[in-house]
Amino acid sequence: MTTPFDQLAAQYDVSWTNSTNGRSQRNIVWSEIDNLFQPGQRVLDVGCGTGEDALHFAANGVHVDAIDASTEMVRIARERGVPARRLSIEDLSDLEGPYDGALSNFGVLNCVDNLPACAAELARLIRAGGKLAVCVMPRLCWSEILRFELRRVRPHVVWRGMPIRYPSAAEVFRAFSQFRLIRRRSIAMGDHRLYVFERE
Repeated sequence: MTTPFDQLAAQYDVSWTNSTNGRSQRNIVWSEIDNLFQPGQRVLDVGCGTGEDALHFAANGVHVDAIDASTEMVRIARERGVPARRLSIEDLSDLEGPYDGALSNFGVLNCVDNLPACAAELARLIRAGGKLAVCVMPRLCWSEILRFELRRVRPHVVWRGMPIRYPSAAEVFRAFSQFRLIRRRSIAMGDHRLYVFERE
């Protein structure tokens, strides 16, 4: 099945990954989560895109299993040396744990219809004490408000035919109730919000 991200894959690294804003935000996220995953650990990258995060953690000695719903994103990630496979978040039940941790960066979970179900699968896959880092687009974003862009005021919008949801912090906490919050941080005036959890 073709996704909107298949159409964006070829230009994704130019338009986001290697843009000034994209690189700045990713470096901030890495500075917050680099110490979560240790060399030799097995970590799941949920919605790996072109593999930027997977390559970063693999370079630090972490064994990364990468998945993405986009065939084209997976193809590019594989070309870069990432052992990625095409798998949607809704099919996490096809995976076997345990993992020492997982990450999902830059709005991947905003594309999920049922966040609690996704969180329950991640809880199944991650061992007790394992870490989870998720970076989502929140409903309130000051950078957009200052530009008079209010598309996130509603709980969801439709983008290229795909529903995009903007969960509140309370909704995130409820969904990940099997995890303990370690910290959270707003990225780029609320463009994204990073949550770091520990599996209880």
